[in-house]
Amino acid sequence: MIRIKSEEDTGIGTARYAGIDEVVAFIQQHLYEPLPLSRLAGYASYSPFHFTRIFKERMGLSPLYYVSSLRLQMAKDLLLRTGLSIRDVGLEIGQQSLGTFTTRFTERVGMTPAEFRNSRLQADSHLRSLRMLDNWRTFQPPGIGYADVEGTIRAEVPFEGIVLVGLFAKPIPEGVPQYGTLLSSPGKFRLPGVRPGTYYLMSTSIPWGMQALDVLLPHNTLRARSLTPIVVRTEPLVPHQHLTLRAPRLDDPPILVSIPLLMDRFLRQVRESRNR
Repeated sequence: MIRIKSEEDTGIGTARYAGIDEVVAFIQQHLYEPLPLSRLAGYASYSPFHFTRIFKERMGLSPLYYVSSLRLQMAKDLLLRTGLSIRDVGLEIGQQSLGTFTTRFTERVGMTPAEFRNSRLQADSHLRSLRMLDNWRTFQPPGIGYADVEGTIRAEVPFEGIVLVGLFAKPIPEGVPQYGTLLSSPGKFRLPGVRPGTYYLMSTSIPWGMQALDVLLPHNTLRARSLTPIVVRTEPLVPHQHLTLRAPRLDDPPILVSIPLLMDRFLRQVRESRNR
């Protein structure tokens, strides 16, 4: 009844979306410029209504939500790679109000801009802690009642490190996943106690030895995602899910969620379970 549609199933890259791919490349090259819907639709030679429908079908997000996501990703880069003030970082991505920028960043990254800027040491510390952790392949996140979402994650290329997997409310890894866990290698996963609702399954990876800056700005990490939502109903059985970690592609949304935040949550769960 419930089946996650793989990227191979959808025939991504067909001629139907060629114009949208050109718009995506255009957006990425002109992020510092005003990008109203009319400009984007005109670039694709579509009406705004038709363009929005096809763009969302291809990318999973509306055009303007996608633009705002890329700009928040750019803000993450600016916070870590420059000495600009937080207010100036907001201005660089078109946010005139410091309060609005801080609120949006916090909602979609999971921590404030200041916390994110200061999280490099946290990323290093958590990565070392995870590497020293014993027997966490068998650790299961807590969950009571409702459905279990289980599956298998494999990688297209040899990989040694952490695999992060989570269920998100939108087809973009942002904020904090509603359900999530970490794995010590590709393989089987289980997310217990998932309440009825609609979710998108997403995963990324952090190789052992990765630099803290790359953990915080995961532009090139292997990743996988569902292109159609998983609808969890009241019955507990959800079919086994399959994801394949592969290199980033043009149509991938940016990874906005703070990975050190997810590491911290996982380590806390492990410690709490062992102290019971």
